[in-house]
Amino acid sequence: MIVTQKYFGTSEYRAVLEKLLAVARVKEPPINYDVVFKLMRLKGGNFAAGEAGHLLGEISERTHLQGEPMLSALVVNKDTRLPGAGFFGLAKSLGRLEHNASPTREKEFWDNEITAIRSTQW
Repeated sequence: MIVTQKYFGTSEYRAVLEKLLAVARVKEPPINYDVVFKLMRLKGGNFAAGEAGHLLGEISERTHLQGEPMLSALVVNKDTRLPGAGFFGLAKSLGRLEHNASPTREKEFWDNEITAIRSTQW
């Protein structure tokens, strides 16, 4: 495992996973990090962002290992409407994205993950 298991099996993990699965199943637009903070019972800020990023990394690594798309692609920054740097860093660590990927290539990868999520039977 690349991401240290901290949240797997917790109520926070289950709540976020179920929300992402619900979004994926009905093909809703991506949610923003504030939704994840609320599900984890965190207040916004760097601490919350780090904790949410860790939990989302655990979810994406697990879905990747199961041969599925990185489910945390469904969580975006409300201003940029893109996932955070941690998403792309994990994709690189998992060998899903080139280490020297440009921002354009990262966006292309993310678009492809969203398409794959929407075509997967969850």
